[in-house]
Amino acid sequence: MKKIKLYIAASLDGYIACPDGDIEWLTGFPNPSNSDYGYKDFLTTVDTVIMGGRTYRDILCMDVIWPYKGMDTYVISHHTWENKEDIRFITENIVETVAGLREKEGKDIWLIGGGEIISMLLDADLVDELQIFYMPVMLGDGIRLFPPNKQKEAQWDLIESKSYDNGVLEAKYQRK
Repeated sequence: MKKIKLYIAASLDGYIACPDGDIEWLTGFPNPSNSDYGYKDFLTTVDTVIMGGRTYRDILCMDVIWPYKGMDTYVISHHTWENKEDIRFITENIVETVAGLREKEGKDIWLIGGGEIISMLLDADLVDELQIFYMPVMLGDGIRLFPPNKQKEAQWDLIESKSYDNGVLEAKYQRK
């Protein structure tokens, strides 16, 4: 069975984006050693990505080539979209559909975001690992990593932690 892994950056006060969805605070963060924070290694462990509709739209608005080419991408959205090559849209039976993805053969699944999707899948006990990169910045407001009152209580084991020279703290957890 595939694992669903959350690999994400967050501010110290628990936000993944500004209130308008902007992540400029993250892309402009100092990284003097040019670390990729294990991103390339992480990508070798997954062949599927799951994201919310807002995250999908934000990626489309960036001036980049689609970063998940060759991976099966599933976008959870309230809106109906036309499926594209390697991109499918989930608009109903979300938990059941994602649970079915875990049963497929292959590598693991990367849960990219956003916060409501993360909480929905946590609440359904579908997330197996959390790999959170805490950036040493406080945003004060924005889109929360874990929206309040959206997920049930769960126990996690810390399986790895690492600090980087620019103050970033990586914490990797596995569901108990």
